[in-house]
Amino acid sequence: MSADDLAPGARHTFAPDVSFDGGDLDCGNGLLLHIRRHLDPLAPGRLLEIRSTEPSVELDLPAWCRLTGNELVSWTRVLPQRSFLVSKGVFAPAARAGAAVAAGAAPAVMQRAAGSSAVAPAEGAPRIAHELQVPVAAPAVSALAVMGVGSWPRPRWLLDVLHARLEGRLEDAAFQATADDAVRLAVMAQQRAGAGVLTDGEQRRDSYANFVGMRLDDCQSIPLVDLLPLVDDPGKLRREFASLDVPADAIRHPALFGRLRRTRPIARHEADFLRGLAAGPIKVAIPGPYLLSRLLWLECVSDRAYASREELAVDIVTVLREELFDLLAAGVSIVQLDEPVLSEVVFGAPTRRRSFMCGALSERRETPEELAFARDLINAVVAGAPRERTALHMCRGNWTPDESAALTGAYDPLIETLGALDVGAWFLEACTPRAGELDVLRRLPDDRRLGLGVVNPKDPEVESVDAIEARMRRAIERFGRERVVFHPDCGFATFADNPVASAAVAEAKLANMVAAAARLR
Repeated sequence: MSADDLAPGARHTFAPDVSFDGGDLDCGNGLLLHIRRHLDPLAPGRLLEIRSTEPSVELDLPAWCRLTGNELVSWTRVLPQRSFLVSKGVFAPAARAGAAVAAGAAPAVMQRAAGSSAVAPAEGAPRIAHELQVPVAAPAVSALAVMGVGSWPRPRWLLDVLHARLEGRLEDAAFQATADDAVRLAVMAQQRAGAGVLTDGEQRRDSYANFVGMRLDDCQSIPLVDLLPLVDDPGKLRREFASLDVPADAIRHPALFGRLRRTRPIARHEADFLRGLAAGPIKVAIPGPYLLSRLLWLECVSDRAYASREELAVDIVTVLREELFDLLAAGVSIVQLDEPVLSEVVFGAPTRRRSFMCGALSERRETPEELAFARDLINAVVAGAPRERTALHMCRGNWTPDESAALTGAYDPLIETLGALDVGAWFLEACTPRAGELDVLRRLPDDRRLGLGVVNPKDPEVESVDAIEARMRRAIERFGRERVVFHPDCGFATFADNPVASAAVAEAKLANMVAAAARLR
């Protein structure tokens, strides 16, 4: 409904469960972040009051309610003050009969103020600005090792508690205890398959990158649909979500509303638990710095804390360096930086407009500038780390089983950038025809390892051991036996709510990879 559809009343008929003051923030400058922060913990049908002095909210808030499936119940206006009563989901008046506002009742008490000053960086806020941890020895990764890229399909019961945690309806300790069980199952599946390097399946994460919204201070994890008012053409982006099988109301995106700070680990807790389950080599994937610079830089949101994406990137590098060295101190054999958006830079449409590519919605500059920016950020993060224990993974998109929806292009325009990265390995798509021929990879420095995809996680058919062995043999012939390791083209469940394979198929593919590698040994 629009403002014309629902005229302002003199007072609200129902009392809110929670109320906050948004001050003069508009929907494109942080108000939606505060709305989501207060609305998420409420049960369906509960009411949130939003007070605002910003005139544009009269039009933008009803549009946001339509997009997100929430309901604008009533609103009042005594200039300059406006008050909006929003139900989480569909409103059932009968269920609120006892909560009607009595005549002359005082307005609801404000739970917290969230005016313009609420998004300013906190003075003296704590952070882990410590000396970098000293790496300790870790189990070596053997030649021809088989491993997953990172993500593993999550059980349905884990998704239920994951959403409860994201929405503030479940304490973190209770969520972690449930996630521990899911990690055990994911590790057991990899062990049954015989994988030589184990991951925790990213079971605690709602996606391979967006989970940082729940781990970093001054970050908030919000549904993608909340970002529609921030883009130039919301209708076009919504159609893109639908065409790519992206559940925009379920998949979340990190939004930054203050200076980036790390007062708890991003993934060290995952590594510690995984190490307790596995004596051999383990791998932990974290979002790369270029990816985070695209994810976290949202015009009219993050620019309230940072003057530019470059300024934000300085803090991203600091945070990731701390995390990298903490993981190396935990005995992680490989820390993998995920940078799939590199493919969007060279294979995406020649435009500077926003793109969905793995959730990177921010604008970008021309290709040479972006590639140089990415190179410098990645090298700044890994500087001084043991090269053989760092790796970079990239693909061309892994959010839908539809191969035609992902980007296509050979590695030629990326070879110079990949070769200039000071990492010890590249884990690359190689099974899908969208990746082009492998010969171009011979131009990469031959003193590093090369991980090659030999099964397609998007394909429901389990590749035969013979077919996988043939791919592995071609890789050995090109790059040498001691240099190559093998994995799927990408993870099996990049987004928790949108896996590209079942757990049974994932395990079968991994087992056939192990069988093929065993033949070659």
